[in-house]
Amino acid sequence: MKTITFAVAAAFATSLGFSAGALAQEKTVTIAGFGAKSGVLRLFGVNSDAAIKAAVEEVNKAGGVKLADGSKAKMVYSDFLDDRCNAEEGIAVVRRLVGSDTLIAIGPTCSNVAEPLYGILQKKVDDAKDTGLQFPILTDVAIKGGLARISEWSFRNVPSELTMYSSLFYWLKTQHPDLKTVYGGVEDDFAHSRASWHAVMKDRSAANGYTVIGESKWLLNDTNFSTQVREIKKANPDILSIAAHPFTTCGLLKEMQRQGVKPKLIVGLTSTSSLETMQGCPKQAEGMIIPTSFAPVGKEAVAAAQLTAKKGGAADLHSMAAWENVFIIKDAMEKAGISGKKDAASVQADRRKIRDQLAATKTTKGLLGITKRTEDREADKPYLFVHAKSGNWAVLHNPL
Repeated sequence: MKTITFAVAAAFATSLGFSAGALAQEKTVTIAGFGAKSGVLRLFGVNSDAAIKAAVEEVNKAGGVKLADGSKAKMVYSDFLDDRCNAEEGIAVVRRLVGSDTLIAIGPTCSNVAEPLYGILQKKVDDAKDTGLQFPILTDVAIKGGLARISEWSFRNVPSELTMYSSLFYWLKTQHPDLKTVYGGVEDDFAHSRASWHAVMKDRSAANGYTVIGESKWLLNDTNFSTQVREIKKANPDILSIAAHPFTTCGLLKEMQRQGVKPKLIVGLTSTSSLETMQGCPKQAEGMIIPTSFAPVGKEAVAAAQLTAKKGGAADLHSMAAWENVFIIKDAMEKAGISGKKDAASVQADRRKIRDQLAATKTTKGLLGITKRTEDREADKPYLFVHAKSGNWAVLHNPL
């Protein structure tokens, strides 16, 4: 009787266009994304969200994730969770994810969220005295140097700004030997901007023979830059190095245009090599040079950018890191041999397997080439120099 009932059900399903196998419950593995999706930096979250959605769709089109028992599971991506670039909210988001069947999260956007967030994770695996959260996080955007070493459950797929700006200032010295002085501009209340100027741009320009003659400061939400531009005008630097995100970078550049301030060369922050800058101040940004770990060069990079655009996002070094993260996670899940089971013990066991596999991974495939993984769970990514040209970011130089 049971056999007849199943046969009838299967026949009915087939008549509706479904296979008998579709009657079985579909297996799934869940990942999450989180970061800033509101406020000044909201577009970074919008772009990462779109990239994750597009990449997950590609994973599932190719059959999903192979589990330890040989079956396939669909990768499920929950809605992007907005932490508003606030540390407390970012921590709350991850605490909620820990109580779900989510196996790993991609995020956050902001370094000032990542640093304390990593701090609530278990510092060292298998430390019975450490009650920190045992939950893997693979970061796509937060780029302040060295953060992943805080916890053995934290991983980053972000480029090394120290490496990129060292290379950039060295190259500028060979290309423009007449330029001697550097002046900095910095969003002083934002962790990434502040670290990028004080620990990277300022240091690396001096190391390559430039004389640093001063700096001007402002805040992430500032809209008036008249005082800072007067300071820049008075200093009259050969190179202006701006450690700021698109919103305030555009505000500064427009005020510079108003006051007639024209440095011989402008260097921008990695995060500013984005569509937002080209939408906000394309004419004023013309000629700005920035190192980046993404440009739409090559078939795979172009395709990733196009698929992300269809989901309502723009491709840049951050969102394309999120795209890469989805495939890094898929590979880790398959190599680790996760079960995909939904009971609490199995979920936690799968999280640990993913963590251990990520820790053991030495290289990953990126959109610009092979990324090397470091012992402290950071990425050594390929990079290019781009410049603002006619309303777009164009490749200026490939140093590798």
